[in-house]
Amino acid sequence: MMKLSKIISTFFGLGFFPLAPGTMASLLVVLLYKYLLCQLAWPFYLILWLLIVMAGIYFSTIYARQLNLKDPGKIVIDEVAGQLLALFLLKPEWKLLAASFLLFRFFDIIKPLGIKKLEKIPSGWGIMADDLAAGLLTGVITSFLSLTWR
Repeated sequence: MMKLSKIISTFFGLGFFPLAPGTMASLLVVLLYKYLLCQLAWPFYLILWLLIVMAGIYFSTIYARQLNLKDPGKIVIDEVAGQLLALFLLKPEWKLLAASFLLFRFFDIIKPLGIKKLEKIPSGWGIMADDLAAGLLTGVITSFLSLTWR
């Protein structure tokens, strides 16, 4: 179970990327969305997202305890879940994808509007919650942008 928690929490080892692993995870999700995930019907996309969130909560709890850290930088499944939420139902146009990526990274790093407080939630719930909030905020903004950018 420890090995599986490491694999899932680091999103198949991407969390070990030497520079900005969270940013790399978000970028990979954007590319996966552009070329693959945007083709999924929204119920299947939502199911995939929920499975990633549940797996992220469970396995990041185990892996963080194993490392004896509250929110290790190696854990990037939270960025994956947050970026997937930010992209939900977004048109796969490069300008929207770039806006989603940049806004999500900004909100994930800066943690405005009380997002920082979500990190205080214990275990995997706290690891995931701030990224999900950043993803939700990003999704709202990019959905608005998609209506105004023609």
